[in-house]
Amino acid sequence: MRSSDRRATQPPLPALADAEAICRRSGGRLTRLRRQIFLLLLQANGPSTAYELLGRLRAERSATAAGVYRSLDFLVTHGLIHRLESRKAFVACAHPDHPHVSQFLICRRCGTAVEVEDDRIASVVGEWSARLGFEVEAETLEVSGSCSTCRTHPLQEGVPC
Repeated sequence: MRSSDRRATQPPLPALADAEAICRRSGGRLTRLRRQIFLLLLQANGPSTAYELLGRLRAERSATAAGVYRSLDFLVTHGLIHRLESRKAFVACAHPDHPHVSQFLICRRCGTAVEVEDDRIASVVGEWSARLGFEVEAETLEVSGSCSTCRTHPLQEGVPC
């Protein structure tokens, strides 16, 4: 799925004003670095690693890896972005206005990550963990496969799927 297709299938991403309001409600604030990282993720065509973000930031200003990681932790904690464990990368949250379980469809070929939200999945995980006495510490569902765009285009030599 290409970036233009992603916008058509995903809800619109939050605006900077939404992020600032969410932070204010929880007693936090978007510092200059946090704001820049959030904006980079909003503008990205797919997931971005901390070092990719650091590289983009260094083109405009000085930044450190530690500062980027602290900012990413803050943004994850406040529900503004998600960490994709399988990719070691980050994406802007499509639904930052309410807490929810992270659920993603990730294309192995082009790297597009589409956030979906289905309460039934969270419910099943809750039921099974209660039944088994399992204490859930983190809930992220990442499903990898091929998006419709990549499935309709034949594989090209040297392009991984």
